[in-house]
This record gives sequence, structure tokens and C-alpha cells, in this order.
Amino acid sequence: MKTSIATVSISGNFQEKLEAIAAAGFHGLEIFEQDFIAQDANPREVGEMIRAMGLEITIFQPFRDFEGLPDPLRTKAFDRAEHKFDLIQELGTDLMLICSSCHPEAIGGAERAAADFHELGERAKKRGLRVGYEALAWGRHVNDHRDAWDIVQRADHNNVGLILDSFHTLARKIDPDTIRRIPGNKIFFVHFADAPAIEMDMLYRSRHFRNMPGEGELEMIGFTRAVMATGYSGPVSLEIFNDQFRGGQARTIAKDGYRSLLALMDDVNRAEPTLALKVPHTPARIQAKGLSFLEFASKAEEAQALCALLCSLGFTHSADHVTLDLSLWTQGNIRILINRETKGYASSAFTLHGTNVCDIGIAVTDAQAAAERAKFLGADLFQQHSDPKHLKIPAIHGQSGGILHYIDDKNGLSDVWDIEFTPRAEPSIGAGLTRIDHIGHTMNYEDMLSWSLFFTTLFDMKKSAMVDVVDPDGLVRSQALESSDGSLRITLNGAETHKTMAGSFLAESSNASVQHIAFATDNIFASAQRLEAHGFAPLPIARNYYADLAARFDIDADMLGRLRRQNILYDEDARGKFFQLYSRPFADGMFFEIVQRTGGYDGYGGPNAPFRIAAQKRLMRPKGMPKI
Repeated sequence: MKTSIATVSISGNFQEKLEAIAAAGFHGLEIFEQDFIAQDANPREVGEMIRAMGLEITIFQPFRDFEGLPDPLRTKAFDRAEHKFDLIQELGTDLMLICSSCHPEAIGGAERAAADFHELGERAKKRGLRVGYEALAWGRHVNDHRDAWDIVQRADHNNVGLILDSFHTLARKIDPDTIRRIPGNKIFFVHFADAPAIEMDMLYRSRHFRNMPGEGELEMIGFTRAVMATGYSGPVSLEIFNDQFRGGQARTIAKDGYRSLLALMDDVNRAEPTLALKVPHTPARIQAKGLSFLEFASKAEEAQALCALLCSLGFTHSADHVTLDLSLWTQGNIRILINRETKGYASSAFTLHGTNVCDIGIAVTDAQAAAERAKFLGADLFQQHSDPKHLKIPAIHGQSGGILHYIDDKNGLSDVWDIEFTPRAEPSIGAGLTRIDHIGHTMNYEDMLSWSLFFTTLFDMKKSAMVDVVDPDGLVRSQALESSDGSLRITLNGAETHKTMAGSFLAESSNASVQHIAFATDNIFASAQRLEAHGFAPLPIARNYYADLAARFDIDADMLGRLRRQNILYDEDARGKFFQLYSRPFADGMFFEIVQRTGGYDGYGGPNAPFRIAAQKRLMRPKGMPKI
């Protein structure tokens, strides 16, 4: 299986695009005409530059407004095509994409278009070239791959074939199974692009909102299954137009694209094994069993303050690592590590970000299989020199420089707490916190799709719809990811401006990722009472919030009074109720949360977010004031 990506999908200048595509692992690339024209090198030099990087040119595109034109426009169209034939021969490729005409003077009619393509096929044959016809979703006369295929059949030429594009088929809601009737050898090329489910002008949607397979809502697996069922054996190629990507990092975008194609083909292979795709064997998406631990990098006074905060939350300093300056704090099934090492990864993370969550342990059934899938999808394995007596726990580099460790029972990795840690004779404190309900990652908005793709291709997780969270100084986009049983929940929060609390956290922490950790309790009122006894200082919530709460929900006076006294926020839906209690901000805007879910409530208290953020901002350093 050859993988390819259109140069228009990647940000940067031409050299940066090529380097990113090669580094990501693609076999080849589509040269988008604008990228070539902007390059200060002749066609032969460009082709040699590409091949020197181990890449091949899979197609040149696009050639517009060809078929169905009256003379003299028709003659001019053939002259233009001959000029492009000269160009692609110099580049060193043999295939050119022709998209269905949008020219205002183009005349409809399948026979007329087929005659044009037959003549073009004859001209291409003399040069050893091929042309592929693609139906644009907004084409003047041809906007459906079935009509494009009809024209290709009528043209009846070996050098003329069909080009398919998932966006053009799926965005128009055309049944992808109609593709199965097309012979695979007449499909010359296939473009893959996903998109969100939004209603807008088709051309504008295509030019600004395409994304990688798996990042949108189109039926990519169904489309790909239909294509592969034809016997198609050409490149699988990405053609992505997206405003976020245009401003992003070229290498990140290319890596995401490669990951998305591999994950898509793996999904197709599992959905329809009889297709026998040439996809490397890899474990299926991992079933996460929850969070095994969270590790903070911290030092000196900041570490002392974090320890004090954990004590007020009812955590017990239960053990210390046998060789590292690493302390284990526990409560219920929650494990928090504080790493004070002066060298190694954690020390570097502290130097860069200050106190931050530098490592996340995810409980899985098979840690080796989890690492194998991550490597298959292009993740970088994490390795750090350690004592030979330490357990070899598989780990990968996550997004934003963080580390993910995989912990399992199968390989004895869950015994690490007994093997590598020495218990302390500390009395258990406790506040009724049972497990980690969810963690919140913060990133720049343009990176949200990359984060979502990372987690949903590694783990068996579903995505919620993206929502807007109102901050007094702007909007934050938020999306929840969770496993089918709810054991692993992650929220992604994309900041568009540094003025929001999320954006301020990124700026102050030099792009640390975990800003928010939520612990679960079975009785939030009892937990709040015990936290108060431990000296926990909750986030003060405005009294106006509770007056509004009484108007919104049917809450009895006693319950409302308890919520107000203990600064607990409340939400409910048709399935159940949700209670939230927050810590005050610490370490550049991080915070803890205690939650209780009742019934089938599976949200995150979204309606309360604006009031929580406003309360947190009242306690944070005023804008423009330096750190002390």
C-alpha cells in the first residue's frame, strides 16, 4: 500500500513541505500546481529534489475547465493540456488530474465530454501519460462520481480513468457502495479527506473544512471499503484543505496525516477482512481500563505546596521510590506521583514548564500490544536510562512533549508499586475520593484535531461534539473523548487567545498540557465536609449562581443551602445529576475538581464552566502583574 499526500495539505514553503512529508513516512506526494509555480526551480530540478528525499510524484493536479467547451475555448484547452503534459514529463510523473468543469461556457452532455477525453487520451498515449477525471461536488454539469464514470466509460481509452475523492462523494451523500461496480483498474487515483457534519456551500466547505480521516464525521470506512472492493491498487492519498492546518506545524500535520491513513486502512481491514489489504499487522485499538497514575514534575517550594494541597485533598504520602526522588500519594484507586529528580526527563519538564503533569500512566490489558500499535501509528517510543532492576514499562511520547506509560496485569507491570516503592508508615487520611474521573488537556485551538486523532487512533474512544465554553475574555473550544465504559475520560480544551484562562495557562506554563484533574466521589457532601476538616480551600462560587440555580432546577431549600455552603456546583439532565467542587488555581492555572455522577449522567457540567472560570480568574494574578 503506497501512501501519498497532496502538497496543499501541508503548511510551509515547498522545501519544508517535502521534508515533513518524507519524515512522516509517506511513499509519495501529489504536486499541487500552485506549490510548483511558487517554487524557484525548473520542473526537472523539482522532480530530482523530490526523488532525492526518497519520495515519488504520484500525480500532478489540478487541470481545470477542460471538457465540453465550444471553440475557440476547446482548442485552447487542448493547448493548455499539452503544455501541462510537457511539465509533468519533466517532473517525472505520468498522471494528471482533470476535475469536472466549472467554466460558465461549458456545454453539458456525456457524449461531448467523452469525445474530448478520448482525444486527450490519444494525446496522452503518445507521451506515455495518463489522465484521470474527477467529479467536483460543485461541478457545472458533472458533480457525481457516477456521471464521471459514465463519461470515462464512453471515452473508452486505456489512458483515461476515474479519480475518486471521499469528500466529493460523501459530502453530497452519494452511496459509496455504488463505487463497487467500477473496475479497479479504471480507478487511477483516490483522494481521502474527512469533514465535519456542517451545512454550508459545498465549495467553501471543501476549501476550508476538510480534515484527516477520523477527524470528521464522514463515512470514511464505508467509502474506503467500497474503493478497495473494486481491486484498486493505486496510492491512498490525502487531499486536505483546512485553515487550521495552513497555520500549523508542517511536520505535525504530515505525521497526523500518515497516522490517519494507517488507522483508516487498519479499520477497513478489520471491517472487511476478505479485501486482504496489504496492511501491516497491528493490534486493534486499545481498550483502556482507566488511569493508573499521574506524575507531577516539581521541585523545592512548588513541590512542598503541591504536597500540602494533596494533603488537604485527603491524599496519603504512602510510599517512596527505592532509588529516585519520587513520592507516591494515594487515595482510593488514585495514584499521584511527585518527581523531584534533578536530572532526567522529569527534571527537564520542570525546567520548561514549572510544576506540571509530565507523565500519565494508562491501565491497559496488554502494555506491549499498546506500545506496538502506537509505534505502528508513528508514535515515538520513550526510553530513559534507568536502574536495570526497574521494570521495563512501555512508554511513548504523547502530544506537547508529555509521556504516556502503559501499565498492565498481564506482564506484571502493575506490580511496580510493590517492586519499586518502599511503603511509609503514614496513617491514611482520605476524603472519599475513589478514582480519577477525567483529566483535561489544554492546547492551542489549531492543535485540537491533532490531539483528538492521537487518542482516538490509539484507544477505543468515542468523541463528543465540540462545544464552546465562555470565558470572560473569549471562547474556548472543548471536546470530550471517552472509552465505551467510561473508564478513561479526557477533555480537550482549545484556546484561541492568551486572554482566556486556558490560553493564559499555556502561556504561563510554556505549553504544558494537563490543566485539570477531576477525582470521583460517591458522596460529594461527605467529601466536602472531610476536605474542610483537612484544611482544603474550595473555589468560592458567587452567590448569584445559587439564586439562578434555584430558578433553573427544582431543588429543595435544604439541598440548595448545602450546595451554597460548600461551594458545590450542580447540573442535571434526563439521565441523572452531576455535582462539582473545585480547588483554587495553582501552578500557573492548574486546578483539581471533585465530581459525583448519579444515574446515567455522562457530561462534564458544561453549563457551569463560565461561572467556574470567572471564579478562578478572580483569584489569579491580575493581568500584567509579574510573577513573584
